[in-house]
Amino acid sequence: MMPSLNLIIRTDANVAIGTGHVMRCLALAQACQDEGGHAVFVMADSTPAVEERLRSEGFEIVRLEASPGSPADCNRTVQIAGNNATDWVVIDGYHFGAEYQRIIKAARLKVLAIDDNGHAEHYCADIVLNQNLHASELLYLNHEPHTRLLLGTRYAMLRREFKSWRAWKREISPIAHKVLVTLGGSDPGNVTQVVVDALCKLERDDVIATVVAGGSTPRLNVLQAAIAQAGMDIRFVVNATKMAELLAATDLAVSGAGSTCWEMCFMGVPAIILDVADNQQELARRLNEVGAAIHLPRSEITATKLAGEIASLIQSREARQDISQKARELVDGKGGDRVLAALTVGIRLRRTQPSDCRFLWEWANDPEVRSMSFSAEPIPWGRHVEWFTSKLSDPSAILYVATDETERPVG
Repeated sequence: MMPSLNLIIRTDANVAIGTGHVMRCLALAQACQDEGGHAVFVMADSTPAVEERLRSEGFEIVRLEASPGSPADCNRTVQIAGNNATDWVVIDGYHFGAEYQRIIKAARLKVLAIDDNGHAEHYCADIVLNQNLHASELLYLNHEPHTRLLLGTRYAMLRREFKSWRAWKREISPIAHKVLVTLGGSDPGNVTQVVVDALCKLERDDVIATVVAGGSTPRLNVLQAAIAQAGMDIRFVVNATKMAELLAATDLAVSGAGSTCWEMCFMGVPAIILDVADNQQELARRLNEVGAAIHLPRSEITATKLAGEIASLIQSREARQDISQKARELVDGKGGDRVLAALTVGIRLRRTQPSDCRFLWEWANDPEVRSMSFSAEPIPWGRHVEWFTSKLSDPSAILYVATDETERPVG
């Protein structure tokens, strides 16, 4: 249980920068909404498809008539935050630098900066979040003493639709028959067409493909016509709202190296990832290094080369199993909850769970606790386990554990 929050989320989307910034902010907004909170998206750049998605989720959008990252942008954002009794201003975009953060902080507002590569010269945000494998304190040597860093895939934020899949286990088939293609929300370079050409080169009747395109993708009609003429079984999906189901249904994926990577990792999807933008190169390289994906560098993205990589992965159950396992270890699907908890000041309660047994026993046997109990004798482990097990199974007994914002039990 957490106190509800009011968030102002300042982010943008367009064909050039894609929709990744908005999609991960949507995950945070949904987590806030699920706890009874409220989020408003403030955007200088957007697309009709993105705005339709946000409004369908019940979120208000305020459009800015200002150059992204400019003083006018920042001042207007501060004004909107003041009008909405805002608890936190969330900023996500490479144009929100040191001065932007400084102006918001000067207005006595709390700031969460979602970052990827330490692009700002200085950070005065209250919290900096970098959910990437390469996230490191070395990227943020220049920050204020009060700035807290949330680093690594532990904080990878997934949208609400993935929550119900936390306990799901992927089965790896001997031969991969289903391939998912997803190159991001805009794909301005039309790399999707190259992937479709690669699939056609396989010349396999037993391969079924699903191509997912964002509504912000230019020349959608041209891509759709090319897929219709491809000569193989290809399903075309625009603006997918059930991405978790698509990822669960596929045997392997060919994807851009954006925020979809964390969704694929969570779902254990064996994937070939392509860095179709400069800011995707580091993530793609790191996922390849840890064996959680196969990275095909931009210089090697040809239909022929890609067809060879896909064909190899289709045939190798062992390779797909290995990638799936290593990918799944990176993301547990609770990143949004952890970030939201970090925004919430104070203690929160959760139901007691089986893994709490030992530390509760250790607390109960603390000398100071024993000195204030009816009996000062230590509690034997066996007796504690018997008591704890009975309480968990007793419908009339409700036990809670108090945790801090890092999920550390405190009482």
